[in-house]
Amino acid sequence: MLRLNDLKLPLDHEEAALRKSILTRLGIEDTDLHSVAIFKRSYDARKKGDIQLIYQLDIEVSKACEAILLARFEGKSFLGASPNTEYTLLAQAQDDFPAADQQRPLVVGFGPCGILAALVLAQMGLKPIILERGQDVRQRTKDTWGLWREGKLNTESNVQYGEGGAGTFSDGKLWSQVKDRRFLGRKVMTEFVKAGAPEEIMMVSKPHIGTFKLVKMVENIRAEITRLGGEIRFNSKVETIHREASSDDQGQITGLTLSSGEHLPTRHVVLAIGHSARDTFEMLLDQGVYIEPKPFSIGFRIEHPQSVIDAARFGDQAGHPILGSADYKLVHHCKNGRSVYSFCMCPGGTVVAATSEEGRVVTNGMSQYSRNERNANSAIVVGIEPEKDYPEHILAGIDLQRSLEALAYRLGGENYNAPAQLVGDYLRNTPSTDLASVTPSYKPGVSLGDLSKALPDFANEAIREAIPAFDKQIKGFAMNDAILTGIETRTSSPICIKRGKDYQNLNTRGLYPAGEGAGYAGGILSAGIDGIKIAEAVAIDLLKLDIDIPGGR
Repeated sequence: MLRLNDLKLPLDHEEAALRKSILTRLGIEDTDLHSVAIFKRSYDARKKGDIQLIYQLDIEVSKACEAILLARFEGKSFLGASPNTEYTLLAQAQDDFPAADQQRPLVVGFGPCGILAALVLAQMGLKPIILERGQDVRQRTKDTWGLWREGKLNTESNVQYGEGGAGTFSDGKLWSQVKDRRFLGRKVMTEFVKAGAPEEIMMVSKPHIGTFKLVKMVENIRAEITRLGGEIRFNSKVETIHREASSDDQGQITGLTLSSGEHLPTRHVVLAIGHSARDTFEMLLDQGVYIEPKPFSIGFRIEHPQSVIDAARFGDQAGHPILGSADYKLVHHCKNGRSVYSFCMCPGGTVVAATSEEGRVVTNGMSQYSRNERNANSAIVVGIEPEKDYPEHILAGIDLQRSLEALAYRLGGENYNAPAQLVGDYLRNTPSTDLASVTPSYKPGVSLGDLSKALPDFANEAIREAIPAFDKQIKGFAMNDAILTGIETRTSSPICIKRGKDYQNLNTRGLYPAGEGAGYAGGILSAGIDGIKIAEAVAIDLLKLDIDIPGGR
């Protein structure tokens, strides 16, 4: 099998044109080409009048023809042997696991990272116990809608906490910029497809699932983990970790205590708690676990009519079924030394209430698989750093997040409404009093006013410079009627629970920090990939295998 890269064809090419183009590119006869499979399809829309589809293909030819082609195009990046993308389990426990000298691994958190870690552990026969502080995905969805429709917050079952993690209420994006030489992302998406995700996510360049499909998919993966011997406990918040200290300033995990008072002994804990488990961060620090502060970003959600973004990106091809709803990715380096960028762009989606703490307002974005809502939205955020913006102590980033979220709550009217402002008014530094042509999608609702009060001056200065700059790339981005809604603070974890090459915390053996909450992922796919790596590291240590951890760090 050969991998043919970077084969370009017009957007509306005929089906037969793909095969013909392969033959022309390689200089072979039709009889030489036995089969064609699309590995990946993307598009190049830089020229709106000439949008091109770009293919990565796996092609099968005769052995003799394959040898000739590899010799003919030796050193050329567009042709080579197809890599093996199949995932192989690193280990397999004995049927009698756990034996007398073994304990079952615990997975804390059942978001994308915890789900994949638990699934792979279960597939290796290690029968993990999963502890999720929130509710199962069906009940969690009801609780989340309680905030959106009635302004009633359940602090343990919401956008941040519960089965599926924060990614359940998002666009369900399944692409990442992490280096993935082992094709672990294919393993993640293969498991998702088995659980009910659309098969096209294996092929399109920017796959997504959407909230409704994620719900059923998560339930199916849970059932598979249970079938393989895993155990999943909801409403099971970890109150304390038990860490046995040693003379070399190292520690060893010996177990966990839940808020119910139950104690679970173990020497292997996967910590996949997400970026909003602030009380758990505090507990870990109190117990002596090594943690560092890290950068994150703050800003607003911006909403435009999706038709404006489609026209700016695709021109006359806007609405083409292959292209779907247009997205964007923007960055601007400001005169004050700050960087502003778009984050978590949701085509045809909505802005959602995402707080997990009372008396605070947090926004996020969400799309369904169809991406057919009226507005496009994304976060427009400013990067901030510990040394410059919150140097007081290790968890000072959490303090900053909380203060900004509490301020947004007050500006919104102290009823979980979010403060909002028209983009034109924000740029002119004029409070908004009336909506215009763009209807904000945030529920429970918005309160118009002066949104600049919600952020520090340096952030407002940077965003006011960036929006007109973005308008040069996306015509209409700075339109007067577009809506800004505040506040976005949870772009990533404000801390990093540092780990070594064995994936264990730097000073606590048996503790495996993982995913977004630990500072090692950013999105569903990268979190899932990290979960697989963590599961492998746990298996090697638990089963005392004499093999190296693949790609350990």
